Amino acid sequence: MPLYEHTFMARQDITSQQVEALIEVYRAVIEAAEGKIAKVEYWGIKQIAYRVKKNRKAHYTLLNIDAPHSAVAEMERQMSISEDVLRFMTIKVDELEEGPSAMMQKRDREDRRDREDRYGADERPRRSRRDESEEGEDL
Repeated sequence: MPLYEHTFMARQDITSQQVEALIEVYRAVIEAAEGKIAKVEYWGIKQIAYRVKKNRKAHYTLLNIDAPHSAVAEMERQMSISEDVLRFMTIKVDELEEGPSAMMQKRDREDRRDREDRYGADERPRRSRRDESEEGEDL
């Protein structure tokens, strides 16, 4: 069967539970046509470069799909009818990516960078201004 990467954006004012419900609806459509969804990644709420249907942010989700084209076409048809889905894009690929996508790897790097900023890259004790001023007085 053909392999697809499908990304969709849902409105910012729905909850993450409602996004999960949308994913389950589209999973049922794919599985009804003898296909399967190999991987689901919820990327969270992200800023959009420009306003889309009066929304500045959106819930992003990636689906890796192994299904016939008719199943993907039906899922896209239902997405185009839904008011909760702002945009979607499906790309036919030669093979599905194993492990986390680039967006999830970026989030991991940002989390590590935040931890380093918070705790310091090296574990040397920090000197206070009082310690520095006392050293200057001895000279």
